[in-house]
Amino acid sequence: MIRTFVGAVMAGLAFMAGLWLMIAPFALGAQPENASWTGATTSQFFTGLGVAVVALAGVAAFVAAIRDELVARGLVEVRKPEPVPVPVAAPVETSSSELATLLAPLVEALREDLSHRPGRQNGSGPLVKSEENL
Repeated sequence: MIRTFVGAVMAGLAFMAGLWLMIAPFALGAQPENASWTGATTSQFFTGLGVAVVALAGVAAFVAAIRDELVARGLVEVRKPEPVPVPVAAPVETSSSELATLLAPLVEALREDLSHRPGRQNGSGPLVKSEENL
């Protein structure tokens, strides 16, 4: 267990070293403020980025190993999430006669609206353009 703890600390230190490599050219003034990145800045930044990414993966691996060791020793209990009950809606049974009763006022209002529109001939047929509509 102590080896995994030391590994996690060392990976954390490597992560911080990678971050330092990324910011060192700017912090120490090696990179001019209003110029594109120099070759040295680019090299240090991307080397630091690579070190930081690998170190972060190492930290994650060592922390997972420590957790597994603690679970194996019985010092940490693994919580299993409780299933969330999903409410089931009761099926709504609607007969066609109930549906017809509900839709009848809508159909009648639509029929009246179409029959009273200007430019329609007897409430049906294509729209006739007249001088009034233009």
